Formats: sequence, structure tokens, C-alpha cells
Amino acid sequence: MKWNSFTQIQDKTIPIILNTNKDVVISSGTASGKTEAAFLPIISLIEKKAASTLKVLYVSPLKALINNQFGRIEKLCEYTDIPIHRWHGDINQSQKKKIINQPAGILQITPESIESLFINRTGQLLQIFQHLEFIVIDEIHSFIGSERGVHLRSLLSRIQSYTLNPPRIIGLSATIDNFELVKRWINFSNPKTVEIIEALDSDKKLLYHLMHIPTDEDKRIPVELFEDIRELTRDQKAIIFCNSRGNVEETTVFLNRLAEREKMGETYYAHHSSIDKKEREFVEKTIMESKLPKSVVATSSLELGIDIGDIDVVIQLDSTFTVSSLKQRLGRSGRKKDANQMLQLYSTKEDSLLQSLAVMELVLEKWIEPSANYPFPIDIAFHQIISICQETNGVSNRELLDIIGLNHILYTLDSVSLQALISHMIERDYLEVVRGKDELIVGIEGERILRSKEFYSVFITPEEYEVLSGIRRIGKLDKSPFISAGDNIILAGKLWTILNVDADKNKVYVTSAVNGKPPLYVGSGGKLHKKIGEKMWEIAISDREFSYTNEEATNTLNSMRAKYQHYGFLSNQRPVWIDKEEMLIETFTGTTIAQTLGWMLRAFGVNVIGIDGIGRIRIKGTPEINTILSKIQQKDWQPEDLLPHTKENEYYSSKYSFYLPKSLQDKIHMAHEIDLVSTLEYLNRNAFRQIVLA
Repeated sequence: MKWNSFTQIQDKTIPIILNTNKDVVISSGTASGKTEAAFLPIISLIEKKAASTLKVLYVSPLKALINNQFGRIEKLCEYTDIPIHRWHGDINQSQKKKIINQPAGILQITPESIESLFINRTGQLLQIFQHLEFIVIDEIHSFIGSERGVHLRSLLSRIQSYTLNPPRIIGLSATIDNFELVKRWINFSNPKTVEIIEALDSDKKLLYHLMHIPTDEDKRIPVELFEDIRELTRDQKAIIFCNSRGNVEETTVFLNRLAEREKMGETYYAHHSSIDKKEREFVEKTIMESKLPKSVVATSSLELGIDIGDIDVVIQLDSTFTVSSLKQRLGRSGRKKDANQMLQLYSTKEDSLLQSLAVMELVLEKWIEPSANYPFPIDIAFHQIISICQETNGVSNRELLDIIGLNHILYTLDSVSLQALISHMIERDYLEVVRGKDELIVGIEGERILRSKEFYSVFITPEEYEVLSGIRRIGKLDKSPFISAGDNIILAGKLWTILNVDADKNKVYVTSAVNGKPPLYVGSGGKLHKKIGEKMWEIAISDREFSYTNEEATNTLNSMRAKYQHYGFLSNQRPVWIDKEEMLIETFTGTTIAQTLGWMLRAFGVNVIGIDGIGRIRIKGTPEINTILSKIQQKDWQPEDLLPHTKENEYYSSKYSFYLPKSLQDKIHMAHEIDLVSTLEYLNRNAFRQIVLA
């Protein structure tokens, strides 16, 4: 392969994997060689027996990443007898049957496909997993703290009951923090045995710039912004990241219109989860192989490690919601030898400008969000109980509690909540008690859930129409009553007219058009960490100038700052603006703290009418807010105190929380959305100054 030497992370990792029995987390930047750092020693250790037994499970968050990494790992095994297999929804049944009949080598798989093995191949699980030695988890940070991560960890724990020896877990990530929590996630019984291997950040120079181009009166993206992107990418290969699928579509079409005006033809491609798989793979292959400066406009679908070749510049349109996401994205550039990393940020709104600056500054400070737990995973327990009952074909109540008690992640659930869940599942016929036996099996209503094609995943996916042009699949549209024949839309970066909507078959038929509007997709922004809110406030009240912004950004920032600086706000103060019969508290903190504070205010009779994406609390009326805040600080709070003041649309919701009894829905909501300790600490640290606006 013409390597002259190992990279830093490979030098550190290879001896640990070869010479110890430890679990390992490999943490280093994008394109630092983490995959080879894990697989070169693993291949060396398994080579003699891997031709006839399955030795490695490679778990990926994305099917596309599996397909992308398949050739890379296959090349590493080129001169061995180690077979490489893929298993996900796009692999045909004959290939899967071959793997089942003769499990061997390395199996690349998603968590959802592991679940399908437990449901559909229960009699063959021992044959598949008994000789497993390694579980490699790619992009491990994308799992920890999410419902999907709980699901994966539960499945890996269940796999261990079929293996002769506990498999070693090897996690790979470019953006991870809070290693103590990560260690417990990997090995809750003995986290000290998990080895963390870090490499220093890349010595590549990061070139970055922020341009603010405000939206017009109709909140549309300005033409000037598209023209600037076109100018920047005319001779460079780029990934242009947007925060929504609709923005991806609009940006792709407009950039291609600009290219067409220059007689350049199509040079920009759209990439997101609602575009058909074949279309996405075509885009990935085209960008990878093109010698011309073709670029791709994407959501987070290209944030993780899918290889599309050497990228010259990364562009971010409006701020990411996390620092780790921006760091992951900027790592996609500068992979060529001696190339710099290049990042161009754009903001179109005042809030986005301030948030973009805060996130960029935290990247430069080398801070990222610490990994967090997924608290009280009772919703995933509901799902896994159905799966376990199917796997075992009947299990006693006591055995079920024992299985969950030994599960590497569900063990945190208390027995009272678990028994309440099981009783509720029996009552609602999700589980059935076999007559004459103390055994639980899947009930009729449980079978309805189990037999759904959506059962294998634990995350919410919107209902969608499949979009076809003739027999060619273009992609998907979120179901909406506003989609009808004659409408023009944009999808996969092209313009279409809807010919027919077949609601019964969930299909939309289209033909090419000459104009269109971006499709509407369901989506939400995300929670801000309190560190981002605090950094935004620090920037807002300072007079610091940023050398990496354009003049419009500087002028807009100074205009925003004027109202805070006029009143001489300090770092431990927050503004409360009073305007006629309304009040606005600018919290400049994290989403969960702002949300909790809003419910606390309601508990004292304050009419909180809304909280926006960066934590502004809007209040109807002008109550004596400081008196109320003082009472809030003095009260002995319990999370239950806030439930009567939480609106239905503010409740925590996950795919399976709907099936829980009300008491457990309350409990999971309190665990995820209420943070009394941090909110009271925030109130103790900060004073609130009321400003009456003329």
C-alpha cells in the first residue's frame, strides 16, 4: 500500500490491541487512520481462524458508511483468507443466507440489522456469534447519549450471552469527550479496563472565515450568498452543509442555475436521507472520481466518515447546533498531503451570526460537548422486552428481570419501574401470560408492533411518500396534506411537477419541470449546550473584534451589541426586556435550563407563552419577575412540581414513549427535559436586569 510509516494514532493503538485484552477507544481527527489502527492488529490476531468462524462485528451508524468502508477493509484483508460481509436492508437474501450458513471473518452491520437477527434468526444466534472476538463501533460518539445508543448497547450485551468469551469492544471517533462515561458505556462492570488512546489534533493549518449575508424581507436566502458560494467553489471541490433537507434542495438548484449561466453545466449535487439510495451512491461515486471541481450540498448525511475523496473546502450555511458537529464537518477538508483545512461559514440571521461565532470560538478553544447518558431508558426497555420475548419464545417474569438486570445499559432501571412496565404491557396485550405457565410471550398488540417493518429501529422516522419518475425512484417526501397534483417541487437537486399522488400506496409520481419550491420536511434544530449560550453572551457584551468576519458581520454584531452595552450588562447579568404588555427574558444558557426555568415561572403563575431556539422566554404581562425568581430560588423543588405546567407539545416524546403508562411517561420526561440542579445554579450565578423599552 506504499505506506512509509504509521500515523501517530496507529503507532499508539496497534501495540495495545495486539498485546493486551483491553477494550479500546481510539480518539483522533478525521483522516488520521483510525480504521487501519483498529483493523491491522485485529486482522493479525484473527487471521488463522477467521476463514471459518465469525470473528469481528463492525457496527456502523449508516448503511452508506458500511458500503463505503467495505472496500477499505477488504483491501486490508486482500492477502488473507478473511471474508468480509455486509448485512443491512439493501443486501439481498441470498447473500444473507450465505452468511448465516457459514458465518466467518468480518461482518459489517447496523444496530437495526442486529435487531433483525434477534427477531428473525433466533435459532442461529449461537452459530453466528459464538466465536466472536471483536466488536468495532465506528463513529461511537454518534451512539452514546441517544436512544439508538441504548438500543445498540443492549443488543451487544445480549450477543455476549451467545459468545464463548466476552468480545473486546473497539470504539472509533474523531469527536468525543467525557471519557469516564464512555468507559462505563463500554464496560459498566469494570470501566478501568477500557483504554483511551488519543492522538494530538492534526498539525494542519485551519483557514476559516465567516460571512454574514442577511436574508431578505421574505426570509429567503439571498442571491448574493449563492453567488459567493459559486465564486468560492468554481475551481474547488466542496461539501456545502445545510441544516435542513429543504435548504439542501434550494441551494443545489440555485448553484446549478449560476453554473449553467456560465455554461458550466451541473456541478452541484444534493445529498440527504430522503434522496433515493442509488441517487446518493451515484453522487458519492461522482464526487469521489471527478477530476473536475464538482461539489455536494448535504445535511449531516455526509458529516460522518463516508469517503468522497479529497475535499478542498467545507462550507456551513448557518450555524450547527453543536460544536462537535462543526468539528466533524470541518475535518472533511485538508486530507491531501500538505493541504490546509478550509472552512467557510455563512450566517443569514442575527441569531445565527452570534451562534456561529460562539460555536467557532469553542472549536478554536478545542472544547466539544461532553458525552452524556440517555437517562431512564424505559422506552427502549419496552422495545427490548418485546424483542427478548420473541428471542426466547417465552420467558418468566423473574428471568426477564434478571436478563434486564444483567444488561449492560438497561441495568440502570429500577425494579419498581420495570415491574410497572411489564404489568402495563400485560394489561394492554403487548405481552401475554401463557396459561398454566409462568411465562411471558409477545401478545397480539405486541405482535402488531413486532411485525411492523419499523420495529427494528428505535428512533422516530416520519411517514413519507415515495417519489417516482416513471419507474425511477427519486427519493421521499414527508407526508403532508399540502402535497397535490400540479405542484412543482425540488428533489435530488432537480425540478419536478407532481403528476399524481397515490395516497393508498404512499407514492407520488413526477415529471421534469422548469421551476419548483423546496419540499417541506419535518425536522427540528436540536438542544444547545449551556456552554454555547454562555459564549454567545460573552461575545454579545464584549467589544472584541473578529478578524475572520466580513464587514457586514462586524456591523451587524456591533448593532446587536449596542443594546447590551448601552445598559452596561455584566457577564453575570441577563436582560429582561419589558415592552408594553409583554416581557422577554434572554437567558443565554442551554436549552434544558431555559426550558426548566420556563416551567418554574409558570408554577408561580407567570404566563410563559413560548421559548425560542436560543432560550428566550416570552411572557404575557409584566409580573414582578425578580420577586418571582427569588421565590423560585427559595423553593424546595421536585421534578413532579413542573408537570402540571408543561404543555402537551412540550412533553418528551420518543418512538416508544407513547406505549408507556402515564406514570412512566412522566418519569422519562422529567429525566430528559428537567434539570433542577443546573437551573438553580444558573439562577444563583446570575442577576436579571429589567429594562423598560420606550
